[in-house]
Amino acid sequence: MNKKAFAGLFLLIVIGAAALRFFDLGLRPMHHDEANQAVKFGALLEKGEYRYDRADHHGPSLYYLSLPFARVLGADRLAELNERTIRLVPAFFGLGAVILLLLFVPLIGKERVLWGALGLALSPVLVYFGRFYIQETLLLFFLTGFVAAVWRYKRNPSWTWAVTAGFFAGMMYATKETSVIAFGSIAAALLLGSLLRRKIRGDRPAPGKLGRKDTGPEDMDLEKPARSEQKKEEASGAKGAGRRFSADILMGLGTAILVSLLLYTSFFKNPRGFIDSILSFKVYFVRAAEAGFHVQPWSYYLRKLAFSKTGSGPVWSEGLILILAAAGIVAALRLRTDKRERLFLVFLSLYTVISTAAYSLIPYKTPWNILPFYLGFILLAGTGATALLHAFRSRAIRAAVFLLLAAGFLHLGAQARRAGWNYAADPRNPYVYSQTSPGFLKLVRRVEDMSAVHPDREKMLIEVVAGPYETWPLPWYLRRFGRVGYWTRADEAPPPGDASVLITDTEQAGRLESILNTYYQSEYYELRPGVFLVLHVRNDLWDEYLKSRAGK
Repeated sequence: MNKKAFAGLFLLIVIGAAALRFFDLGLRPMHHDEANQAVKFGALLEKGEYRYDRADHHGPSLYYLSLPFARVLGADRLAELNERTIRLVPAFFGLGAVILLLLFVPLIGKERVLWGALGLALSPVLVYFGRFYIQETLLLFFLTGFVAAVWRYKRNPSWTWAVTAGFFAGMMYATKETSVIAFGSIAAALLLGSLLRRKIRGDRPAPGKLGRKDTGPEDMDLEKPARSEQKKEEASGAKGAGRRFSADILMGLGTAILVSLLLYTSFFKNPRGFIDSILSFKVYFVRAAEAGFHVQPWSYYLRKLAFSKTGSGPVWSEGLILILAAAGIVAALRLRTDKRERLFLVFLSLYTVISTAAYSLIPYKTPWNILPFYLGFILLAGTGATALLHAFRSRAIRAAVFLLLAAGFLHLGAQARRAGWNYAADPRNPYVYSQTSPGFLKLVRRVEDMSAVHPDREKMLIEVVAGPYETWPLPWYLRRFGRVGYWTRADEAPPPGDASVLITDTEQAGRLESILNTYYQSEYYELRPGVFLVLHVRNDLWDEYLKSRAGK
C-alpha cells in the first residue's frame, strides 16, 4: 500500500472516530462518577488547588489535563463548566489513541494498523467511554503510547524512545494507580516472550559450531588470532551497548518517576501525594476483596463484549473484534515473513491473554475497566483481518471476505452510534452502569423553576439530606446555586422549614414525613433505576410558582 492511499484511508478513519466522539457530548445526563470528578476538577480550576485523595479518587492527570480545555473555552469557575466542556477531554484522548496507532506502522505494517484503527474508532465500548469524564480513556491513550514506544525502542534503541516510553508510563500511573495491572501484564508478556524468543526467531547454531571436525592443524593456526581479535571487538561492543542500554533505562525510569511525582505532589505543593499513591494499593486490595455491588463473575467482561441483549432491547456484540483477535493470535504464531514483526505480535498476544485474565479474576468489575486490556484485542483484530484477506489467492474470495469485514465494521459503527445517542442512558445498553436517569433532569429543572420565582434567585437556600450514593450527581447540577448544604442524615441537618427547597432520599423522607407534610409540597423523581429522590418545595414558594404559571 502506497503512502498516499494509507494517509487518505487513515484520515477517513480519524474523521469517523471524531464524529462518534465529539457530537452531542451533553446529551447524556452526568453519571455520578463523572460529576464527582468534575467537582474535584472545579476546585483546581477555581483555586488552583489539588490534593490527591487515595480513598475516593484516582490519579491527578484527568484534572490537570482538563485545565487547558476549560481555559480555552472561557471557563474559570465550576459554575461556568458544562457537560460538553469536560467531556471534550476524554473525547480528545480517545481520538488521540486512534492517531497514536501510527506509531505501530513500523512494527506491524500499514494494513494491520488501518484495520486496528478502524476497530479502535468504531468499537462501541471505546466510543461510549470515550464520551465519559473518567480516567479510563486517558489510560488507554497513554497505554497505547507506552507499548508503541517500548517496542520502537526495542527495534531502534535510542534515548528518545526510552524517554518517550518513560513519559507515557509516568502518565499511566498518574492517571490510575491500578495501571500497575497493565505494567505487570506487560512485564509478564515480555518475560514469557523472551523465553519463547529462540523458538520464535528460529535461532539455530551457527555453522561449524556443533559437530564440526577440524580439517587440520593449519586451519586452527591460521584462524585462531583472527577469531581472538574478533571476540575482543565483540566484547568491547557488547560492553558499550550494555552501558548505553543501562543509561537509556535509567533515563526512561527517571522520566516516569518525575512525571508521576510532579502530578501526585501537585508540583511539590503536597509532597505526601506520591507516597499516598503507593499506599492506595491497600485501599484497592480491600475494595477488590469486598466489592459488594460490584462483584461479578470472571466471565463478565467477555460476555459483555461477545453478546448482550436485555429485555426488549437490541442485540449488542463486539464478537467481530474477538473473532478477528483470535485469528490474529493464530496468524502471529504462523507468521514467517518478518521475525521481528512476529515477536511483537506474540508479545501482544501474551499481553492480551494475561491482562484479560488479570482483570477477569479480580471480583471488583465495572464496564470501563475493559479498556486497558481491549487495546490488545483491537490490534490483534487488525492482524486477523489482514491475515484473512491474504489467506486466499482467488480475487473473488478476497472480495467476498473484504465485503464481510466491511459489513462487520459498519455494524460496529452502528452500535457505537446507538450506544452514544439512542441508548446512552438506557439500561439495555450493556455499558450503561448505574447511570443517572434522564428523568432526574426534571428535578433539576424544577429547582431552577423555583429559583426563578424566589426573591433570592440562585442564592435561595437548598438543603440536601441523602446518603452518599443518592447525593451524586446533585453537587454538579446544583453548582450554580450559592447556598447549598449537604447532610447524610436528617438528625444531622438543620430542622426543616428554613430551606426553600429540600431534597432527600426516600429513607430520610420517611423519617421527616410529618414535618414535610406540614411545610412542603413533595415530588418523587427517579435518580437511577430503582433509586428515587424526593424534592420538597416549601409551601409559600410553591404558591408563588403556581401564581407565575397561572399568569402565563
